[in-house]
Amino acid sequence: MARILLLHSMYGLRPAVHQAADRLRAAGHEVAVPDLYGGRVAGTPDEGVEIKEEIGRDELLRRAVAAAAPLLDGDEGLVYAGFSLGGSIAQNLALGDDRARGLLLMHGTSDLADDASTEIPVQLHVADPDTYEPVDWLNAWYLRMRKAGADVEVFRYRGAGHLFTDPDLPDHDAEAAERAWAIALDFVATL
Repeated sequence: MARILLLHSMYGLRPAVHQAADRLRAAGHEVAVPDLYGGRVAGTPDEGVEIKEEIGRDELLRRAVAAAAPLLDGDEGLVYAGFSLGGSIAQNLALGDDRARGLLLMHGTSDLADDASTEIPVQLHVADPDTYEPVDWLNAWYLRMRKAGADVEVFRYRGAGHLFTDPDLPDHDAEAAERAWAIALDFVATL
Protein backbone atom coordinates (compact mmCIF):
# COMPACT_ATOMS: atom_id res chain seq x y z
CA MET A 1 0.00 0.00 0.00
CA ALA A 2 1.20 3.48 -0.86
CA ARG A 3 0.22 6.78 0.70
CA ILE A 4 -0.52 9.17 -2.19
CA LEU A 5 -0.98 12.92 -2.44
CA LEU A 6 -3.03 13.49 -5.62
CA LEU A 7 -3.17 17.07 -6.94
CA HIS A 8 -5.79 18.41 -9.32
CA SER A 9 -5.34 20.16 -12.67
CA MET A 10 -5.91 23.84 -13.45
CA TYR A 11 -9.64 23.03 -13.59
CA GLY A 12 -9.71 22.51 -9.82
CA LEU A 13 -10.96 19.64 -7.72
CA ARG A 14 -13.45 18.10 -10.13
CA PRO A 15 -15.22 14.70 -10.17
CA ALA A 16 -12.48 13.14 -12.33
CA VAL A 17 -9.92 13.71 -9.57
CA HIS A 18 -12.17 11.99 -7.03
CA GLN A 19 -12.73 9.13 -9.51
CA ALA A 20 -8.96 8.76 -9.91
CA ALA A 21 -8.53 8.73 -6.13
CA ASP A 22 -11.22 6.05 -5.90
CA ARG A 23 -9.34 3.91 -8.46
CA LEU A 24 -6.21 4.18 -6.37
CA ARG A 25 -8.10 3.44 -3.14
CA ALA A 26 -9.73 0.38 -4.74
CA ALA A 27 -6.19 -0.87 -5.40
CA GLY A 28 -5.48 -0.60 -1.66
CA HIS A 29 -3.78 2.78 -1.45
CA GLU A 30 -4.41 5.68 0.91
CA VAL A 31 -5.11 8.83 -1.13
CA ALA A 32 -5.42 12.48 -0.11
CA VAL A 33 -6.93 14.93 -2.62
CA PRO A 34 -6.50 18.50 -1.38
CA ASP A 35 -8.36 21.40 -2.92
CA LEU A 36 -5.66 23.91 -3.88
CA TYR A 37 -8.27 26.30 -5.30
CA GLY A 38 -10.33 26.63 -2.11
CA GLY A 39 -13.56 25.35 -3.66
CA ARG A 40 -13.28 27.10 -7.01
CA VAL A 41 -13.66 25.07 -10.19
CA ALA A 42 -13.00 26.20 -13.75
CA GLY A 43 -15.25 25.39 -16.69
CA THR A 44 -12.73 26.31 -19.40
CA PRO A 45 -8.95 26.38 -19.77
CA ASP A 46 -9.05 30.20 -19.70
CA GLU A 47 -10.93 30.17 -16.39
CA GLY A 48 -8.41 27.66 -15.03
CA VAL A 49 -5.49 29.87 -16.00
CA GLU A 50 -7.25 32.87 -14.45
CA ILE A 51 -7.77 31.09 -11.11
CA LYS A 52 -4.22 29.71 -11.14
CA GLU A 53 -2.72 33.14 -11.82
CA GLU A 54 -4.96 34.85 -9.27
CA ILE A 55 -3.82 32.45 -6.54
CA GLY A 56 -0.23 32.44 -7.78
CA ARG A 57 2.30 29.65 -8.17
CA ASP A 58 3.98 30.27 -4.82
CA GLU A 59 0.67 30.13 -2.95
CA LEU A 60 -0.38 26.97 -4.78
CA LEU A 61 2.92 25.37 -3.81
CA ARG A 62 2.47 26.52 -0.20
CA ARG A 63 -1.03 25.00 -0.11
CA ALA A 64 0.29 21.72 -1.51
CA VAL A 65 3.09 21.62 1.07
CA ALA A 66 0.53 22.26 3.83
CA ALA A 67 -1.64 19.42 2.47
CA ALA A 68 1.33 17.03 2.38
CA ALA A 69 2.59 17.87 5.89
CA PRO A 70 0.08 15.76 7.88
CA LEU A 71 0.77 12.79 5.62
CA LEU A 72 4.50 12.81 6.32
CA ASP A 73 4.37 11.19 9.76
CA GLY A 74 6.22 7.96 10.41
CA ASP A 75 8.82 6.31 8.22
CA GLU A 76 6.64 5.82 5.17
CA GLY A 77 7.30 8.30 2.38
CA LEU A 78 4.68 9.69 0.03
CA VAL A 79 3.95 9.01 -3.58
CA TYR A 80 3.27 12.37 -5.22
CA ALA A 81 0.84 12.44 -8.12
CA GLY A 82 -1.01 15.05 -10.11
CA PHE A 83 -2.85 16.03 -13.24
CA SER A 84 -1.28 18.69 -15.48
CA LEU A 85 -0.77 21.68 -13.14
CA GLY A 86 -1.05 19.25 -10.23
CA GLY A 87 1.68 17.12 -11.81
CA SER A 88 3.93 20.15 -12.01
CA ILE A 89 3.38 20.88 -8.33
CA ALA A 90 3.72 17.19 -7.39
CA GLN A 91 7.08 17.07 -9.18
CA ASN A 92 8.34 20.04 -7.17
CA LEU A 93 7.20 18.46 -3.91
CA ALA A 94 8.68 15.04 -4.74
CA LEU A 95 12.06 16.48 -5.67
CA GLY A 96 12.13 18.39 -2.38
CA ASP A 97 11.24 15.36 -0.24
CA ASP A 98 14.12 13.00 0.58
CA ARG A 99 11.63 10.32 1.60
CA ALA A 100 9.44 10.46 -1.53
CA ARG A 101 8.63 6.96 -2.77
CA GLY A 102 7.64 7.90 -6.29
CA LEU A 103 6.13 10.41 -8.67
CA LEU A 104 3.13 9.77 -10.94
CA LEU A 105 2.56 12.51 -13.50
CA MET A 106 -0.62 12.58 -15.51
CA HIS A 107 -0.45 15.12 -18.33
CA GLY A 108 2.08 17.55 -16.84
CA THR A 109 5.66 18.19 -15.80
CA SER A 110 7.68 21.03 -14.36
CA ASP A 111 11.10 22.49 -14.93
CA LEU A 112 13.82 21.40 -12.56
CA ALA A 113 16.95 23.00 -11.19
CA ASP A 114 20.31 22.11 -12.72
CA ASP A 115 21.43 20.70 -9.38
CA ALA A 116 18.30 18.57 -8.83
CA SER A 117 19.03 15.15 -7.43
CA THR A 118 16.68 12.26 -6.83
CA GLU A 119 16.55 8.50 -7.20
CA ILE A 120 12.78 8.13 -7.18
CA PRO A 121 10.87 6.22 -9.82
CA VAL A 122 8.87 8.55 -12.06
CA GLN A 123 6.11 7.73 -14.50
CA LEU A 124 4.61 10.24 -16.96
CA HIS A 125 1.47 9.76 -19.06
CA VAL A 126 1.07 12.38 -21.76
CA ALA A 127 -0.83 13.01 -24.97
CA ASP A 128 1.13 12.89 -28.22
CA PRO A 129 1.18 15.59 -29.40
CA ASP A 130 0.30 17.80 -26.44
CA THR A 131 0.19 21.57 -26.79
CA TYR A 132 0.93 22.01 -23.08
CA GLU A 133 3.84 19.53 -23.13
CA PRO A 134 5.58 19.94 -26.53
CA VAL A 135 7.93 17.18 -27.72
CA ASP A 136 11.07 19.33 -27.38
CA TRP A 137 10.11 20.23 -23.81
CA LEU A 138 9.41 16.59 -22.92
CA ASN A 139 12.69 15.40 -24.40
CA ALA A 140 14.64 18.01 -22.42
CA TRP A 141 12.61 17.22 -19.28
CA TYR A 142 13.34 13.51 -19.64
CA LEU A 143 17.07 14.09 -20.04
CA ARG A 144 17.19 16.44 -17.04
CA MET A 145 15.25 13.99 -14.85
CA ARG A 146 17.62 11.17 -15.84
CA LYS A 147 20.61 13.42 -15.15
CA ALA A 148 19.12 14.13 -11.71
CA GLY A 149 19.09 10.37 -11.07
CA ALA A 150 15.38 9.59 -11.47
CA ASP A 151 14.23 6.30 -12.94
CA VAL A 152 11.84 7.69 -15.59
CA GLU A 153 9.22 6.05 -17.76
CA VAL A 154 7.24 8.08 -20.31
CA PHE A 155 4.05 6.81 -21.91
CA ARG A 156 2.69 8.77 -24.87
CA TYR A 157 -0.86 8.44 -26.13
CA ARG A 158 -1.14 9.23 -29.83
CA GLY A 159 -4.14 11.33 -30.76
CA ALA A 160 -5.39 11.84 -27.20
CA GLY A 161 -6.18 15.30 -25.86
CA HIS A 162 -4.18 16.94 -23.04
CA LEU A 163 -6.38 15.81 -20.11
CA PHE A 164 -7.43 12.57 -21.78
CA THR A 165 -8.18 10.78 -18.49
CA ASP A 166 -10.95 13.25 -17.53
CA PRO A 167 -14.29 11.87 -18.76
CA ASP A 168 -16.01 15.24 -18.37
CA LEU A 169 -13.71 17.15 -20.75
CA PRO A 170 -13.56 17.24 -24.57
CA ASP A 171 -9.98 15.88 -24.32
CA HIS A 172 -11.24 12.57 -22.96
CA ASP A 173 -10.10 9.42 -24.73
CA ALA A 174 -11.61 6.37 -22.99
CA GLU A 175 -9.21 3.84 -24.52
CA ALA A 176 -6.10 5.90 -23.73
CA ALA A 177 -7.39 6.61 -20.23
CA GLU A 178 -7.91 2.92 -19.47
CA ARG A 179 -4.44 2.05 -20.79
CA ALA A 180 -2.89 4.85 -18.74
CA TRP A 181 -4.66 3.81 -15.55
CA ALA A 182 -3.71 0.14 -15.97
CA ILE A 183 -0.04 1.09 -16.33
CA ALA A 184 -0.20 3.69 -13.54
CA LEU A 185 -1.83 1.27 -11.08
CA ASP A 186 0.88 -1.30 -11.78
CA PHE A 187 3.52 1.38 -11.22
CA VAL A 188 2.06 2.53 -7.89
CA ALA A 189 1.78 -1.11 -6.75
CA THR A 190 5.59 -1.41 -7.04
CA LEU A 191 6.15 1.55 -4.74
